[in-house]
Amino acid sequence: MNDANPVSPLALAIRPALICFSHLRWDFVCQRPQHLMARFAEEYRLFFWEEAIPTDHHLPYLEFHAFEGTTVQAIRPRIPARWSPEDQARALPQLLDQMMGLAGIQRPVLWFYTPMMWPIARHVDASAVVYDCMDELSAFRFAPPNLAANENALMGAADVVFTGGHSIFEAKAGRHGNIHSFPSSVDTAHFARARTRAQEPADQAALPGPRLGYYGVIDERLDLGLVAALARAHPEWSIVMIGPLAKIEPDDLPRAPNIHWLGQRGYDQLPAYLGGWDVALMPFAMNEATRFISPTKTPEYLAGGVQVVSTPVRDVVRHYDNLAAVRIAADAPGFVRACEAALAAKGQPQWRDDADRLLADLSWDKTFQHMRGHLDRAARKRRGPQVVVSLSAPPVRRGARKYDVTICGAGFAGSVLARQFAEVSGKRVLVADRRNHVAGNAFDCLDAAGILIHRYGPHIFHTNSDDVFDWLGRFTEWRPYEHRVLARVGNQSVPMPINRTTLNALYGLDMQSESEAEAFLSRQAQPVRDIRTSRDVVVNAIGTELYETFFQGYTRKQWGLDPSQLDKSVTARVPTRTNTDDRYFTDKHQAMPRDGYTRMFERMLDHPRIELALGTDFHDLEPADRGALTVYTGPIDAYFGHRFGTLPYRSLQFRHETLDQAQFQPVGVVNFPAEDVPYTRITEYKHLTGQKHARTSISHEYPSDEGDPYYPIPRPENHDLFRRYDALAAAEPNVIFAGRLGSYRYYNMDQVVGQALAIHRRLTVRQAGVAAMVPLG
Repeated sequence: MNDANPVSPLALAIRPALICFSHLRWDFVCQRPQHLMARFAEEYRLFFWEEAIPTDHHLPYLEFHAFEGTTVQAIRPRIPARWSPEDQARALPQLLDQMMGLAGIQRPVLWFYTPMMWPIARHVDASAVVYDCMDELSAFRFAPPNLAANENALMGAADVVFTGGHSIFEAKAGRHGNIHSFPSSVDTAHFARARTRAQEPADQAALPGPRLGYYGVIDERLDLGLVAALARAHPEWSIVMIGPLAKIEPDDLPRAPNIHWLGQRGYDQLPAYLGGWDVALMPFAMNEATRFISPTKTPEYLAGGVQVVSTPVRDVVRHYDNLAAVRIAADAPGFVRACEAALAAKGQPQWRDDADRLLADLSWDKTFQHMRGHLDRAARKRRGPQVVVSLSAPPVRRGARKYDVTICGAGFAGSVLARQFAEVSGKRVLVADRRNHVAGNAFDCLDAAGILIHRYGPHIFHTNSDDVFDWLGRFTEWRPYEHRVLARVGNQSVPMPINRTTLNALYGLDMQSESEAEAFLSRQAQPVRDIRTSRDVVVNAIGTELYETFFQGYTRKQWGLDPSQLDKSVTARVPTRTNTDDRYFTDKHQAMPRDGYTRMFERMLDHPRIELALGTDFHDLEPADRGALTVYTGPIDAYFGHRFGTLPYRSLQFRHETLDQAQFQPVGVVNFPAEDVPYTRITEYKHLTGQKHARTSISHEYPSDEGDPYYPIPRPENHDLFRRYDALAAAEPNVIFAGRLGSYRYYNMDQVVGQALAIHRRLTVRQAGVAAMVPLG
């Protein structure tokens, strides 16, 4: 099994296990378990335990299945067919113990998609128990009679419960104190391929249009009579039905010349089929099996740019009824009319724009991030604080504090200060971080394909400070790297920041000198007398047209606000050039850590006086773990319990993807300033890391109001709120607030390092001054 970061001993030592118990097989269809577990597999050793399969063998055994492109291991128990149900029930827990012993699994996370598997694992000492109730399985055909009893037992044992939609959440909300609704999400980038209208699969390309299609499991949840009625009403339409049969027979399917049952297709093939449809269908029956469903295909169809016609499934009505792209009809005549209306509206673009705005905040990455947060909190609550001790840590003095300094956060600010306090000042330091890794947002790791990626988005190191560059150079070799960015404008990709090459390409010019470019920009500029906002900065320098092309849409997406509502500092950071220099930065030092950021941080924190408490919230530490001095690099308002309200931040969500090609784009980052593109940029990491690999990994970046705090929002009222917290901080003589979150200020990485080194110098000078005033003898 491939590990997430084989060059990192620390990552190997702390990587936990997650066992997912599912009624769906890993390679059956790509649904909620596959989307979520593939993401958890980047942080956990992931074992996907499936339903048992009968065997003619005389003893039970386990099959281990590995799949290309993921580190997930599918576990398939094989049980002798002649055994009684009681014998099988006794054997399965023993097989689970056997697997855990062979794999060296201790205190795993147990994640259940079916309550029927709770008896298999109820004896396991788990770090957390999760019940992800994606469907009301008791309403499905052939549901086991003891399902309800097993669900009651699982509900009683679970630390956290998730539901696959709001309707099922409402039905179960009163049964657990820590339950959360996570409706179906979407891999927008994957299904957006349907919009390119690439070459269609041969079995669909020959079908006459218009084409109306459905993909998904074909079972008792579909209204097959409705499908037949649709085909009869319009014999000239092609009805395309894709998916495997479950719990129904081929003879149950309606047959007509224009109904085409194509069978199951792979997840990777679905966009190609979807791209050839004029209308996407959701002909669900209104029965007990569909009462609580939240179909994943709704956002997938919309991401593919195809209108949807659905029967009135409760969660579809709840979330999509106000979208022009989704039509809902309760009976066959209404369903036919809705399809006719969708075909008539196909050439009208506004429905697609509205759908894209909704999808911009609906991703599996975002769902994963929120679920991971709930899981982390549940695990912390169950185990209490847990300290990972340095192998060479000194003995703890009896009757004294364990540590001189306690640091919240293992990012740049916390890690630099930890090293300085331990190495220079001789202090015993504890570094706590709620994540299970060091390096903060700069964390990088190998993905399932073995490609080094930055999990929290691209981090490009650049600085003009020799001191900062040399200090970090103690813990890494540097690989020279000059960052270049292109902006996608219409059908062109042009350098960003704007330079003479950009202007020549956009306006069809042939300016050869800086003076020509300066004169051109001066003609474009529209002087603003009182420059206060980000819009003022750009319009004053380069005019409205270039502002709207490059800054307006990008800024609105990035910040959720118009540039006219943001402080001038936001766009002042991005220069406009009159030469042809296409480097994004012009700093003296531009380089990347040769072995990655994570390895650099591990070396930085590898000191006998430094101990780590990873996966531990600073606020959960015992009093004995608090040193006389605290360094807090988390959000300053969180330290004070959000006493005056929450400081606003913008967050980011990432969709990581591996492609079967050596290179995807010509530079590391391509920006997408247009507002109708839901993401702001695509990063291809091999440009940044210099890694050689036959495949490549990219990420789409989606700004969001929810998630981990990334960027303080620069508005006057936010700064005023920060000053109230800063006043509280000033009254805490033994607490240092540092870093981007502790200072509520946007800092580059080198600025955070410089701030941390300066903080330590000031404290050293201050302590030396105090010592000099103490009389000797």
